[in-house]
Amino acid sequence: MNAIALSKKSLPLRRSSRVLIARSAVAIAATLAFGACTTTFAQDSGGSRFERHHGGEGRDVKVMIISMFGPEGQVWLDRLGPWKAIKVPGLSPDYPDVHCNRQDICVMTTGMGHTNAAASLMALTFSDRFDLRRTYFMIAGIAGIDPQQGTIGSAAWAKYLVDFGIQWEIDAREKPDSWPSGFLGINTKTPDQKPPLDYRTEVFALNAKLADTAFALSRNVTLSDSAEAQTARAKFDYAPANRAPKVIQCDTLAGDTWWSGKYIGERARVWTKQLTDGKGVYCTTQQEDNATYEALKRAASTGRVDLNRVAALRSGSDFDRPYEGQSAADNLVNYATQGGFAPAIENLYRAGNPLVQDIATHWGEWCDGVPAR
Repeated sequence: MNAIALSKKSLPLRRSSRVLIARSAVAIAATLAFGACTTTFAQDSGGSRFERHHGGEGRDVKVMIISMFGPEGQVWLDRLGPWKAIKVPGLSPDYPDVHCNRQDICVMTTGMGHTNAAASLMALTFSDRFDLRRTYFMIAGIAGIDPQQGTIGSAAWAKYLVDFGIQWEIDAREKPDSWPSGFLGINTKTPDQKPPLDYRTEVFALNAKLADTAFALSRNVTLSDSAEAQTARAKFDYAPANRAPKVIQCDTLAGDTWWSGKYIGERARVWTKQLTDGKGVYCTTQQEDNATYEALKRAASTGRVDLNRVAALRSGSDFDRPYEGQSAADNLVNYATQGGFAPAIENLYRAGNPLVQDIATHWGEWCDGVPAR
């Protein structure tokens, strides 16, 4: 083999080497940028409470995506790998691993319902496997949706998390005639009174700046749809129920009971207004978010988590009430025929990934908090 041939054969190796060197340089720069972040956490006379008990060790995480059941997590696992699976004691036996990639983006799945969500988040945040002090947490799950605020497939960023389960309830067949439903706040006399919030988990306000930034990054993305969803929404004679899905901003209601109906739906709107002093607008109904946030709040009280770094995204998989002429029972029992499940799962990724990638790829702007833009 002559020298010219040898030189030509060496070129691919040299190119490959240059690519590897460039990639390594990028990785090193990202690591240095991550380590250089100067966020100050809760201090006391003994130093950071987190550092005293945790040692400040564990894998750094830029974004932790919180899903509730398999398909919600899988839409991320299919797109952002390769992944490293990290077992965390105390997570759901159905989802015992947290998956993390080279961008320091991780995905966890809690299990459905408020009990699973709280237990899994407590296990995660008090584990020594991760350093979560600078981590952005993004709840990303599907939900029922109010047809006056969105439609099947719409993706909604929330500023308020409201618990629908912490109420008194009288069977609607036995309620006073003047009451619009059988619900009222605990330790109130009438349904129009705001309760004293003795549980301290009834309502949480998220970082509005983060919610606005997430919305701004994703508001123009094209969302997924399906023929079945188009047929379902066409049965409504008003917007936005009968329009194409888009990214929106409105608030989310948690409660383990799946419900359907005009009157319960009206209560959901009123309850959200009551608990947020008129600032919140109900649009999605799910099971877990208040429990998830409370677990993060407990971790934040020890310096392990920054509550200003929590975002909540919910996509509409089905309507929370029937169209005119449909029964509430049919809307609930046959919710799957609305065709919203697949678009809602896909749209968690489409609406959520702009925020995830902005944080991961511009960490220098995000590491000390939500950037001013």
